[in-house]
Amino acid sequence: MAFKGSLVLSRLSRRISNGGRVGADRSLKTGKGQVTVELMLVLPVFMLLLFFIMELGNLAYQTLLVHHCAYELARIGSLVAGPRGGSSFNDSDKGKAEIKMRSALGKMFSNAGQIQLSAETEFTSLDPQARQHRNEDLVVKLVFPAKLVFPGSSYFFADEPKANRTYDIKVQVRMPIEKPMFQ
Repeated sequence: MAFKGSLVLSRLSRRISNGGRVGADRSLKTGKGQVTVELMLVLPVFMLLLFFIMELGNLAYQTLLVHHCAYELARIGSLVAGPRGGSSFNDSDKGKAEIKMRSALGKMFSNAGQIQLSAETEFTSLDPQARQHRNEDLVVKLVFPAKLVFPGSSYFFADEPKANRTYDIKVQVRMPIEKPMFQ
């Protein structure tokens, strides 16, 4: 009986020393190139994951950039869209604001022709102190085609057609139009 228990113990100790694998000593002789094969299987998945994370950072940077530019364009447009100084005419001039915003957009981006810019005026309220004074907001919409730079990310992020490798960042901001109040 003691003999049988020592046999079980010796087999168990061999299993532990071999990493829990039975016959591990035989696989050492025939397992040449196993690390290379494992690396070839894991490396593409690892690189795709790495490129995916880096592309997310690239898109986050471009999103911050486009939001900042949209706010600057809305600020410029809201200052220009108001009535001329000294005039009691209270309507907004959206056309003049769009011309100034397009000019500023051309200075901000080299590919300004590919960026879609639109502006609308939206009535918000009548001023309680001056009944004739309309408060309006300038609503600026910007669609920016962000280039995807890392391989493999266009399968997940790109808009149609995927061969263009672009992702459209859509931004909408509003800014109150500056108007003088005459009584």
